[in-house]
Amino acid sequence: MSAIPRSEVKLEETWNLEDLFKTNADYDARLKEIEEGAAAFAEKYKGKITDAASALEALKDYEKAYEKIIPAGTYVSLLQSEDQTNSDSQMRAAKFGSVMSKIGATVSFFESELSELPEEELKSAMDQSEDFRVYLNNVLRFKPHRLHPEVEKTLAAFGSTFDAPYDLYNVTKLVDINFPDFEANGESFPNSYNLFEGEWETDPDTEKRRAAFKSFYDKLAEYQHTTAKTYDTHLQIEKTTSDLRGFKDVFESLLFDQEVDRELYDRQIDLIMSELAPHMRKYAKLLKGVHGIDRMTFADLKVPLDPSYEPKITIEESKKYIFDALSVMGDDYADMLKRSYDERWTDFAQNKGKSTGAFCSSPYGVHPYILISWTGSMEDVFVLAHELGHAGHFYNAHNHQGVFNARPSLYFIEAPSTMNEMLMANHLLETSDDPRFKRWVIASIVARTYYHNFVTHLLEAAYQRKVYERIDAGESVNAGILNELKRSVLEEFWGEDVTIEEGAELTWMRQPHYYMGLYPYTYSAGLTVSTQVSKRILEEGEPAVQDWLKVLQAGGTKTPVELAKMAGVDITTEQPLRDTIAYIGSLVDQLEELTKEIEMTKAK
Repeated sequence: MSAIPRSEVKLEETWNLEDLFKTNADYDARLKEIEEGAAAFAEKYKGKITDAASALEALKDYEKAYEKIIPAGTYVSLLQSEDQTNSDSQMRAAKFGSVMSKIGATVSFFESELSELPEEELKSAMDQSEDFRVYLNNVLRFKPHRLHPEVEKTLAAFGSTFDAPYDLYNVTKLVDINFPDFEANGESFPNSYNLFEGEWETDPDTEKRRAAFKSFYDKLAEYQHTTAKTYDTHLQIEKTTSDLRGFKDVFESLLFDQEVDRELYDRQIDLIMSELAPHMRKYAKLLKGVHGIDRMTFADLKVPLDPSYEPKITIEESKKYIFDALSVMGDDYADMLKRSYDERWTDFAQNKGKSTGAFCSSPYGVHPYILISWTGSMEDVFVLAHELGHAGHFYNAHNHQGVFNARPSLYFIEAPSTMNEMLMANHLLETSDDPRFKRWVIASIVARTYYHNFVTHLLEAAYQRKVYERIDAGESVNAGILNELKRSVLEEFWGEDVTIEEGAELTWMRQPHYYMGLYPYTYSAGLTVSTQVSKRILEEGEPAVQDWLKVLQAGGTKTPVELAKMAGVDITTEQPLRDTIAYIGSLVDQLEELTKEIEMTKAK
């Protein structure tokens, strides 16, 4: 069960990166072409962007150059993600970062010159071209925060250096940390990031689960100070950048690109912390009772409600679940799902050095790529449906929008992905009235979809907010402070119903999202939207589906508020969030009722 080297995994379980570049030599040729193109672009346009016409001419060439960069960056990133221990991939990524910093400095004049144009010229250019409207609008919005062109050039040259904390975090996490075997029930078991998150965290054997937990966090503790210093470096870079650009605080700086205000951000965290907590504590008590656990600890929260009912699902078998559940989205969407299997868009393998968790990378002009470490659980099917939601989003957006119009705000990015989880759950509930099956499906929704997005990521967001409040106050963080902040959030949410044992506070070390701005809270924001829209699809059918497809196709041409409104959800009020929290509460209540019914049947 221990992770094997990448060289030993089955080809059919890996993604096909040849759709990006047939060979490394092809990639190298593209990188040279990109460098030469940047120099030619600077020579052609530097000092010559003086009005709307010249701005649009330059933007057309800039767009072509940008479209050449995207597959190169994706190729480098995916090679590194599939095996962080591969020295060639590490060096290739480092070189790409260095080259992109150099290119960034070379072409930094472009946005500076656009920004220096009179507002009426920028608006004239926007009126003349839908393809560049979003890009130019962002230039206009960012005008007050743009620095002197030479300063922008210097900052661009430091691009790869500013990204270094995230790279260092991944090297520490995926290369340097080697977890020892642990003992349980007189046996020895291997441990790793992927094994712990994919197997041991949900193992129904309490002794094994808790032993794996202790082994995992004991090893993390040895690296907490290095990881904390890495994170603090990232935070200080963000704070310095925020101050230099004249933002009120780091929050304003990081929410700027999301096109939402602080109220929407705080609401997600505050309401869920206060109003979802009672429902999830009730769920924890249910787990405790069903499994006969002496006391509920943080290590026990991910145990399945009915593990003996949990089917093992092969990659091949997952197709039926995926196709049946998501076919409601129409023929074009179904064709995309089929292509994802047939053309090897997904990396299913489990191997040493592979990035943890799951993600979808959607390079413009090429199909999406998905990373997942397949263990064969129902959770994997939900995760795959989630990532295919991202794929379907960008598949649609890329087919209907230019490269600068395709990507929506980060606030909305998790709505299409969590929508697919809801569609999966709704489909499964329609297939049987058997109480045990219904309980298994609802438990999957609560334990996977809502626990992951409304609890795990939301608690990360609450912790992250406390961290940034310190940074904005001119403070730094270290391991002790981060541990204290994380523990305080966990204890506030779970109260006296769950023991937060030693090691749980180190959970902050597991999440790469902290290096991606205010990302964690967007999971609950997206799921709030998708919960409401999935109800519409259940009740209204095709009209609601068509509305949702239009949202996906709109890409980044609308703000999050506008996109949600297109789907029939008003996120300017707290009602959708309150309705979603109430829905989660109703699911937990159903689990209690079904458990009583099942136990009464057993007693007879």
